[in-house]
Amino acid sequence: MIDRTLPLLENRPSLYAPRVAIGFVGGPPFLLMSDDPRYEAFPAHFFARQDETSDRSFYAEPRLVTHIDDGAIEAAGALYSELSVEGRVLDLMSSWISHFRTAPETLITLGMNGPELTRNEAASGGVLSDLNALPSLPFADASFDHVVCAVSVDYLARPLEVFDEVRRVLRPGGHFINVFSNRLFPTKAILGWLQATEHQRVSICEEYYRQSSGWSTPLSLLVDPEHRGDPLYGVWA
Repeated sequence: MIDRTLPLLENRPSLYAPRVAIGFVGGPPFLLMSDDPRYEAFPAHFFARQDETSDRSFYAEPRLVTHIDDGAIEAAGALYSELSVEGRVLDLMSSWISHFRTAPETLITLGMNGPELTRNEAASGGVLSDLNALPSLPFADASFDHVVCAVSVDYLARPLEVFDEVRRVLRPGGHFINVFSNRLFPTKAILGWLQATEHQRVSICEEYYRQSSGWSTPLSLLVDPEHRGDPLYGVWA
């Protein structure tokens, strides 16, 4: 059940005050891969990661596991249903499972591991792409009714370009929905995410919409707050 009364947008500690540089021990300073001035809105080293080696190598072996528990998966499906995610849909940074109660008419997956995407029974087709190496989408303008991204936004090192691209491939009136929990691969998540509280992570995702192009005011909530397992947060515009 979706609780739309949860005051996630109120009384949250600010991510941006004070502006303290985020760093990490045991490695060189991170060099931002983009010269986009919009990234100046974030603290230094915010998009650095503990492991800056190739994502393609990290994700080369299939991981045919679920990264959130059954209750959180059900909560993701409930949110997709509530927001009427239907028609032609792109599942961004996808894997062997998408989190729909009922698969949309056409589901295109984009991810890093071919065997995982092949195993996704809900998908109509899939594309291999490393968005941190090349933050663009190989689709025409206005190709999709909706775009979803499950438990992966925390890995984006160039999120603003990716959010721009999602806006480009969305049809008018479509949603871009990010859902995430508190489980992740810590060496591949950006440091700004690792060092934030769960509510601050919601703020981070909201800020990606604000700093990128063409989005309405993002909405956010804790989906199914009665669930006692993995929390599931949703942010969309």
